[in-house]
Amino acid sequence: MGNRKWVVLAAFSSVAMISQMLWLNFAPILGYVQSRYAVTESLASLLIIVFPLLYFVLSIPAGAWIDRSGYHTPVAAGSLLQGVASLVRIYDHSFVVLVIAQTAIAVAQPFIVNGISKLATEWFDESQGAIATGIGTMGMFFGMALALAGTPVLVENFSFRTAMIVFGILSMACAIFFVLADPKTNPQFQTVSNKSTLRSLMPILKNKTLLLIFTLSFLGLGFFNGLTTWLELILAGNGVSARDAGLAGATLIAGGVLGSIVIPALSDRFKRRKPFLIGCVVMALIATYPFTAQSSLAALLVIGAGLGFFFLPAYALLLEMCAEVAGEAHAGSATGLLMLAGNAGGVVVIAGMDAVKGEVTGYYPSILFMLGVLFIALMGSTIVRETHGAHTSN
Repeated sequence: MGNRKWVVLAAFSSVAMISQMLWLNFAPILGYVQSRYAVTESLASLLIIVFPLLYFVLSIPAGAWIDRSGYHTPVAAGSLLQGVASLVRIYDHSFVVLVIAQTAIAVAQPFIVNGISKLATEWFDESQGAIATGIGTMGMFFGMALALAGTPVLVENFSFRTAMIVFGILSMACAIFFVLADPKTNPQFQTVSNKSTLRSLMPILKNKTLLLIFTLSFLGLGFFNGLTTWLELILAGNGVSARDAGLAGATLIAGGVLGSIVIPALSDRFKRRKPFLIGCVVMALIATYPFTAQSSLAALLVIGAGLGFFFLPAYALLLEMCAEVAGEAHAGSATGLLMLAGNAGGVVVIAGMDAVKGEVTGYYPSILFMLGVLFIALMGSTIVRETHGAHTSN
């Protein structure tokens, strides 16, 4: 079973990658979508905003289903749904059809990505928990980078429909890979049954450590979503083109892919979570302003890769800390709440950055707003307790 667990993790990472890729496909080509379908910027952005909005509704039910039945069935169902919906996007003659397809993919997303903590606790022991979670989240980051860097290239060099065909085939291939590679459960693991009713969630909601971890997710994912959403316009104020801004964003995420392997592995090696979490936030505080103030593409790529390498692994650490405190029986529900908090943070920070930007000062106040979010996150990371070896809901 030693090698099988890595195959299962790779299969999960592939469908998690697809989930994030399909979410951000339209982020770097919103202007093209507006002109192609003659819709407003607000309507075009529905293709992206529908994802965090539906997470509010579906994250807790997804976590409850994962706790009740295990991760395999929800992840498999979500993977197949997003695969079919991605093929629907090939019909590119109607913006309404495109929105319906994106909505179906958004419905599938929480049932896929919320399964990572349950999978990690079922297949990997405590000494490999963070690296397993890191590889799972690495797939998500790789999907984001693929969407930001790959979509404009496919659309510009081939066509919009060709891009949808490529992503649709890739989506179905990864869904089939997961269904065939994952044997539904680890035969050497005894699943802890949990009905995941509202009453069973109360120990999670009353746990101060978990509530602080959820708050850190709110702040951390809020910062990340705010930065990636407004990055093109922030860098445009420095004279950076949309293509270069997209490349900088993809490099930031690519750095996060590497960091999500290295930093969680070090966390497992030293059997500590908290110091690495603090380090991730400190490095983000140091790198964010230099990154957003650059006009040089070379500097953007270097600083962006460093920012991604050190900050994005914080997400994997928070997922593992959440699972360690909640325990196996509540891992799915706790992960769902953590994701819910993170998506809520994304909506709030994105709106906040838009609200504070000035006609004269541009996005400078928005950058300060992001730094304020990171500072609060740093304060929270210094007071959260170490969770390695916890596995308790007390």
